Amino acid sequence: MSITVPKGYLLAGVHCRIKRDLQKPDLTLVLSDTPASAAGVYTQNLVCAAPVLLDRSRTPSNRIRAVVICSGVANACTGERGLRDAEEMARLAAAACGAKGDQALVLSTGVIGAFLPMDKIEQGISAAAVKLGNNDACLLSAARGMLTTDTVHKLSGRSVTIDGHEIQITGMAKGAAMMGPNMATMLALILTDAAIDPPTVQAALRTATSDSFNCISVDGHMSTNDTVLLLANGAAGGRPLAGKDLEIFQQALNETCVDLAKSIPADGEGATHLITIEVSACADRDSALALAKTVANSPLVKTAISGADPNWGRIVSAAGYAGVPFDPNGVSLRVNGFSLYEKGAPVQFDAHAVSRSIRDNRDTLIQLQFSEGAAFRRFWTTDLTAEYVRLNADYHT
Repeated sequence: MSITVPKGYLLAGVHCRIKRDLQKPDLTLVLSDTPASAAGVYTQNLVCAAPVLLDRSRTPSNRIRAVVICSGVANACTGERGLRDAEEMARLAAAACGAKGDQALVLSTGVIGAFLPMDKIEQGISAAAVKLGNNDACLLSAARGMLTTDTVHKLSGRSVTIDGHEIQITGMAKGAAMMGPNMATMLALILTDAAIDPPTVQAALRTATSDSFNCISVDGHMSTNDTVLLLANGAAGGRPLAGKDLEIFQQALNETCVDLAKSIPADGEGATHLITIEVSACADRDSALALAKTVANSPLVKTAISGADPNWGRIVSAAGYAGVPFDPNGVSLRVNGFSLYEKGAPVQFDAHAVSRSIRDNRDTLIQLQFSEGAAFRRFWTTDLTAEYVRLNADYHT
C-alpha cells in the first residue's frame, strides 16, 4: 500500500470553529495545479444536500481545480439558501488557486437542517490556503478535516507503474453511522496523477464503487450527502489511459476503494465487530448483493454477532426474505470457517468454539453458499450494540 500525495496536488486541513471542539479540524481544502478530470457518484436519496446537487451538475468535467470539504454542518434540507452557500463555498475555494467558481467541487457533512456558517468557512478557506502542502502532515490534516463522529482518519492508496510512468492513487474518506448502500453514508475524495479523460474517469469510479462503497452498511440508513469524487490531473505524464493500461489502473483504484469502504464499518459507531458477508453460487450478481445486504441489515443477525451467538437460524431466515428466489435445500452456511448449516439442514458443531471465535476477534466472516449459479458478492457491516443506540440517541439531528 502506498499513501502519498499524488503529483500536482496540494492539501490542508484546519479548524475554523464549525465544530465546538477546538482540537478537531473541520475544513479541508484540496487544489490541483492544473485542471483535472473529475467524476462523482452520489446518494440516491431523493432528499439530497445542496453540495450533492452542485457537484452532480459539474461532473463529469475536465476542468476542476479545487475541492473544499466542511464537517459539522451538512447543508442538507436548507433550500435555496443552501444552494447559494454551496456555490459561494466553491467560489471561495476556486479563488484560492486563481480559478473560476465553477472549477470547484464541494462536500459537506454533519448536522442536517442547519445553515453553513459562511463567515467561518471563508476564514477557514483562507487559513487552509496558506497551509497547503504535499507532505504527509498535510495529507493527514486534510483527511482529519472531513471527519465527524469517526474515531480514526481513513486513508488508502496504491502506486502503479504504467508505460514507464509512476502513477499514484490516494483516497480519504469519512463515515461511521447513518450508513446504507447506494451510496453508503459517507464522503470520499480520491486523487490520482494519472491522465484519464472525463468519461473514462466516470466509468472507472462507478466500477470501483459498485463493489466497495455500495457494499457497506452500518444501519441501512441512506444519507442525504453521500458523495465519492475522483480527480485525475495527468501530472504523472503519459497518454490518457486506455486498454490494458486502464485495466491496471482500475485494479489499483478498486483496491483503494475497498480499503476505504471497509474502514467505514470498521469504525462504525459503537461497533465491536466488522462483519464480512460472502455470498456465492447465486444466479447473478444483483441477486448475490440483495442476499448479502439483507443479511447485513438484519438487527437480529447484528445483535447475535454482538453477543457472540452462532445463531444460524437468524442468518438463513434473513436470506429467505431478501426477495431473491433460491432453493432452500441448496443453502450452506459457514461462520469463521465453521460449518453450521449444509444443504438446507443444520450440522453438528462446537457452539462454544464458534462463539469464542466471534467474541475473541473483531472480524467475523459469514459465508452463505447457494446452488443457483456462479455469481459472488462481498458485503461489509457491523454488529449492533447498546453503545450504538446511546450514541445516536444523543446525537442532535
